[in-house]
Amino acid sequence: MIANTNLSVNELGFGAATLGNLYHKVSDSNAHNALRKAYDCGINMFDTAPYYGFGLSERRVGDALREYDANNIVLSTKVGRVLRQCDKAEDKYGFCSPMPFEPIYDYSYDGIMRSFEDSIQRLCVSKIDIIYMHDIGAVVHGEKHQQLFKIAMEGGYKAMDELRSQGLVSAIGLGVNEYEVCEQAMDYGYFNCFLLAGRYTLLEQEALKTFMPRCIKDNSSIVLGGPYNSGILATGTRREGVIPHYNYAPATENIINRVKKLEAVCDLYNVPLASAALQFPLAHPSVVCVIPGLSSATRVESTVKDMNFNIPVDFWLELQNRQLLDSDAPVRAEKA
Repeated sequence: MIANTNLSVNELGFGAATLGNLYHKVSDSNAHNALRKAYDCGINMFDTAPYYGFGLSERRVGDALREYDANNIVLSTKVGRVLRQCDKAEDKYGFCSPMPFEPIYDYSYDGIMRSFEDSIQRLCVSKIDIIYMHDIGAVVHGEKHQQLFKIAMEGGYKAMDELRSQGLVSAIGLGVNEYEVCEQAMDYGYFNCFLLAGRYTLLEQEALKTFMPRCIKDNSSIVLGGPYNSGILATGTRREGVIPHYNYAPATENIINRVKKLEAVCDLYNVPLASAALQFPLAHPSVVCVIPGLSSATRVESTVKDMNFNIPVDFWLELQNRQLLDSDAPVRAEKA
């Protein structure tokens, strides 16, 4: 359940960045089949954004989900960028998208309202349940962060809060790759949830120290994106011809060596690495859902299988004994 709402979400969600043709093209039919398969498998949370393929992901998500009862779906998208028409370019920012738009940051009151209205039109659905302020933070914006953050909190948050109070959305949050900016934003207003990508995984648990305890204290939920840390926790290190990626770039030797140690424990307990990566974040009481990127019906089926794999509690304890997991990280009990 998303904090302070009536939005009930299942543990496994659908991240639709891939449906914006992230890094490679996905056909309309494969995108549609992936979304249908997810719904048929019991996935009820779907996350997209204007940035994902510059409108392509939102259009595909809306086209596929429109045929279902909106009350059975929790749909989220993002605000903070508006799309401006430009010359067609097949490859921008990693998206192989034919959409002739350029994303422009705009965290102002008017920018948030425009972004929301544009998303409603692209999705063409009866409701959007959650909106996340997208990619605010010092890592993304560098020296411009303080200026943009001020605009976001004074103008953008006001717009999001109005949409929530008017019942046009049920929940608001931040959709980011850095937990520090979430803590910073919590000083300015109440956010029901945070879509945090890649910062609480088998490879990273720094968020345990201050951010996740504060989410429990303030009653804010975490939706965990990027559970594979850009791929390496899904592919592992042993696939011939596959370059392991971590945090949107080829993995460093240090990260590869750490994953090899995780793989050794996986071998010892016959646990798929991908299963461990998906299930680990959910043991923390603040995490309500994990949303990997899904691009095909086959991928949906294999991910559901990984999520349902029964992992013995001794596996997690072994990771902690080998100092591969923070000793304070909660772990999941073995399924009965």
